[in-house]
Amino acid sequence: MEIARGMDFQVVVLAGGFSKSLVPLVSKKVPKALLPVANRPVLSYVIDLLEQKNLKDLIVVVEGETAAHSVSAWISGTYIDRLHVEVAAVPEDVGTAGALRAIDHRLTAKDILVVSGDLVCDVPPGAVAATHRRHDAVVTALLCTAPASGPSDSGSSGAKDKAKKPGRYNIIALDPTKQFLLHIAAGAEVEKDIRVQKSILRAVSQMEIRADLMDAHMYAFKRSVLQDVLNQKETFQSLRRDVLPYLVRSQLRSELLSNGVQSDENGNSKDAMQNAKILPSQLLANASTPSFHELYALGPDGSSSITRKTHKCCVYIANKSKYCARLNSIQAFSDINRDVVGDANHLSGYSFSAQNNVIHPTAVLGSKTTVGPQCMLGDGSQMGDKCSVKKSVIGRHCRIGSNVKVVSSVIMDHITIGDGCSIQGSVICSNVQLQERVILKDCQVGAGFVVTAGSEYKAESLAKK
Repeated sequence: MEIARGMDFQVVVLAGGFSKSLVPLVSKKVPKALLPVANRPVLSYVIDLLEQKNLKDLIVVVEGETAAHSVSAWISGTYIDRLHVEVAAVPEDVGTAGALRAIDHRLTAKDILVVSGDLVCDVPPGAVAATHRRHDAVVTALLCTAPASGPSDSGSSGAKDKAKKPGRYNIIALDPTKQFLLHIAAGAEVEKDIRVQKSILRAVSQMEIRADLMDAHMYAFKRSVLQDVLNQKETFQSLRRDVLPYLVRSQLRSELLSNGVQSDENGNSKDAMQNAKILPSQLLANASTPSFHELYALGPDGSSSITRKTHKCCVYIANKSKYCARLNSIQAFSDINRDVVGDANHLSGYSFSAQNNVIHPTAVLGSKTTVGPQCMLGDGSQMGDKCSVKKSVIGRHCRIGSNVKVVSSVIMDHITIGDGCSIQGSVICSNVQLQERVILKDCQVGAGFVVTAGSEYKAESLAKK
């Protein structure tokens, strides 16, 4: 679905900077946006998704001047003449809300589509935009089926990452028609009791609570409301944790009643609404024009004397068959690489061989070397004799000796691997040298590191000091 030219959406891609949760994969030379997924930068997946839907005018926001410079150089080399992309550098660690605040003056369209630069998905952005426009919503969030939890058989990333698991899931409450967001708790909030505004409960009479949906960090916002919230709530740092829950909480108390009575914090209007009889049949009369956003206070003669129109927070729930993941942890990096050369290889942009793999024509394989299905071998890479590669991605211009085993791993570019090495469930960054007979299991090796001959590591993060 294309977003029609007349829809007047401005697109902002929040590409982050040098994310601490991705050390040692990120480095001064490689910001998060340029981490490879199936041998191309993760940011290319979002940009390509937008380009396919005819969204070719983008603001890409990057944290930190150095990272912005790297991203800008890559974009101008890759998308020259195809897209109009403005790269905006914002201070580091300002958060997603802070990043939008910093480019506030550039936001001029009626609606803003905000997408995380670490999103790898095949859900058309036009579907989110169309839902937003149809309901005249203040925000519309894309929700996807959360990936099944539990340790994957691919590169698990040691103990460090496991502790962070609960923060990825959300508790989400929807109206019975599954079009409106009534409650959202993310991260640490998930552990707390669910508290829903009385006004919302009154209005809907029933709701559906879901823990199987993920906030994919693709939002359509009404610009005027977004800017008001960012300006008034200076402490808000995160769109997902601060701005979105705030908009959801304030849905039924957003505007003055027509007779000038303001509702209080809990959505209980003073005076006029005290005696209001809200009829559920009126509220839920018509799901397509979501009626719980209009509250009627019946006058003495039964006519509705006050109508309070409020703002709407909507959702677009992606079909279960759609792929949707965010590269926001080392585990996610491994999982997404595995998926994009595996079951979700339609996202990779490559055509896979009859053996279900991609071996670049310039790559060289020694005798009795096998590259299995769901693998990728980049251009100019060479492998010696009797090597075995399973469910792994190997980048460009790597020099790999003989008798090397690579399983469920990601090996970036310009890496030298000596004879007899075994690499399982690991991520090896660019320009690393593994001397002969190194054994790595569930490790990450930062750029430029040298692992000495015969050493064995399990669940370690190795990086230059």
